[in-house]
Amino acid sequence: MAAPAGHLRPGRYLAFFALIVVALYALVFFTGSGKPTPKLGIDLQGGTRVTLSARNPDGGDPPRESLEQARSIIERRVNGIGVSGTEVVLDGSNVVITVPGEQGDQAKTLGKTAKLGFRKVVTSQPVTPVQQPSAPPASGAPSSAPPSSPGVSAPPSSPANGGGGAAGAPQQQPGADSDEQTRKEIEEARNLRQNPDLLSTDQAKQAAAAEKAFAALNCDPKVSDPLVGNDLTDKPLVACGDKNTMKYLLEPEFLPGTEISDATSGYDTQNSQWVVNLNFKGEGSRIWGDFTSKNVQKQAAFVLDTQVVSAPTIQSAILGGQTQITGRFSQSEAKDLADVLKYGSLPLSFESSDATTVSATLGLASLQAGLIAGGLGLLIVFIYCLFYYRLLGVLTILSLALSFSLVYAVLVLLGRWIGYTLDLAGVAGLIIAIGITADSFVIYFERLKDEIREGRTFRSAVPRGWSRAQRTILASDAVSFLAAAILYWLAVGEVKGFAFTLGMSTVLDLVVVYLVTHPLVAMVSRSKSKFLSNPKNLGLGAVQQVGSERKAARPAAGRPNVKEA
Repeated sequence: MAAPAGHLRPGRYLAFFALIVVALYALVFFTGSGKPTPKLGIDLQGGTRVTLSARNPDGGDPPRESLEQARSIIERRVNGIGVSGTEVVLDGSNVVITVPGEQGDQAKTLGKTAKLGFRKVVTSQPVTPVQQPSAPPASGAPSSAPPSSPGVSAPPSSPANGGGGAAGAPQQQPGADSDEQTRKEIEEARNLRQNPDLLSTDQAKQAAAAEKAFAALNCDPKVSDPLVGNDLTDKPLVACGDKNTMKYLLEPEFLPGTEISDATSGYDTQNSQWVVNLNFKGEGSRIWGDFTSKNVQKQAAFVLDTQVVSAPTIQSAILGGQTQITGRFSQSEAKDLADVLKYGSLPLSFESSDATTVSATLGLASLQAGLIAGGLGLLIVFIYCLFYYRLLGVLTILSLALSFSLVYAVLVLLGRWIGYTLDLAGVAGLIIAIGITADSFVIYFERLKDEIREGRTFRSAVPRGWSRAQRTILASDAVSFLAAAILYWLAVGEVKGFAFTLGMSTVLDLVVVYLVTHPLVAMVSRSKSKFLSNPKNLGLGAVQQVGSERKAARPAAGRPNVKEA
């Protein structure tokens, strides 16, 4: 509420507002390492939009619940690896990732399924180049004999038998576009690589199943594998590893990757290689400790998306829930793997079906168009205020300029603190907010005119007009803010940016009206300057004349207006 007439101290209000502005711009210029400009969205600065298409193991439509879970996990990955301004939304059975700036290549890796599981190695054999998919492997069929280590064994804290190749599978027929055909191919590949007979007690069945599975798996990294990310954890698996030079026959999964509590990348100076360090949860730590205690001098395979990333020989029991994955990683590969493992496995497998790059030139053109639209809107408001309110219109323009200074500083700081990016929809919200701010001034000034029409002076009309106008201003801004909040809550994508800037500008409008506009009008009303006290210069000449006429027409106090006969 405004102070009673004669008790308002405009200087204090203006000083408090100046303190707010100084504090905000001190944060803008003296904190953070970024430029003192708002972060811009893809439509204003350019960037990349990646569409990830989900695929189900049976070739059917993926469940909506799984899609929502995948979107949430990808969003956590985005936040975890520091890609600011990225937007992750669902479009049918696709996940659309929008990345502003020059981080598009990083976005293309966000759809990795990273389905990690731990399996015991039954046996392994070197990969022999295969010309025909049906040709048997040169080393023969595996047996149920104790597994042999495919290389030099290493302590669990620094395993050396790493490998990370792409798994192969029967290729799809050229030109195949039928969902039914895709489903059959996926089913055939799974039956080959996850046949229960691989671990049958019947040696003949086991040998035949393993021979067929190993023969079908040529470990060619160019071969598309429809099983990636969708291996069945309760069945054995034939997989490639050690840079596509080894094939492994693995038991069903004994420990899922979901038991990982944390994953970080680091450099192992002892072995001169990059590694991924894993910490297990309580139950995972217990399972891993029990397994390593019972399987000393045997191999455990770390299987990522049906690929054996590492298959170290266990030298001793690993207790405490800590271990490492090695795979001859580069620094970036180790970091990417740690990130996707840390933020969860996707319930579906994804492939990048489209990647669109918006050039910086197009983004600059959009930004210029938005600025021109905002400038024209401001110009029209300025002309209207100067024509209709004269000197009061100048106060309106000054208040709008100060409001813009607040909005600009807040946008810069929000971009640094929460990664908020300004897009075209947000610019539209700011332009509309100009009208909302100007509307508050109109309400106040029109209320002043009503008071002056009643015969009051400009000075006495200011506190009375403000007392009544502020209720209307509060109600109007409350409705605007409520609409923006509901829109932000219900909307997705760019509409959220529109709602956010609209709601933020509405709140800042109240700050400017209370701390700037009303105190400035009060200062003008008390001024002894003839120029400022002239009603015509304030756009109040006509209403003051009406007020004088009404005041003169009123009867004197205590004397009834009785007309003589």
